[in-house]
Amino acid sequence: MSDGKNLEEQIFSIFSELASTLGYSPIHGKIIGALLVEGREVPLQELARKLHYSPGMISLSLDLLEVLGVIKKMKKPGDRKLYVKLEGDLLEILKSAVIIKVKHGIDDSLRELAANKKAVLRLGQSERRNLLKTIQILEREIRRLEHYVNLLSGIKLP
Repeated sequence: MSDGKNLEEQIFSIFSELASTLGYSPIHGKIIGALLVEGREVPLQELARKLHYSPGMISLSLDLLEVLGVIKKMKKPGDRKLYVKLEGDLLEILKSAVIIKVKHGIDDSLRELAANKKAVLRLGQSERRNLLKTIQILEREIRRLEHYVNLLSGIKLP
């Protein structure tokens, strides 16, 4: 394998691991890495071939990336191919991905605590008091985290 090909594969691997760390599929990271390496609009078929995935799998993954504002899909006049390009600032995109995941986790945790609080209310008074106190502490800390995440989401990157 040539050095350029090895470097490309390393870049795909780095972005794949980053996507996994953020709770996204490795394919999402590979797509971003490939588009970054190419530095241009890439036909979906070429992207699939380069990443060793089916065009259908790439297409499904592109839908989420488009919703997140990471990529843009387009067609060119007189050409039936679907093209893909990176959209926006990469660091801003990563910041948004992290914030979306953390906010989702916060919402899930708060919903779970609310459900647990209802279940605790059906217990005896001595058990209930300690468990409700614990739930209140957890809720307060999660709300603090939510506040800091909201502050982070408002920070403009340099």
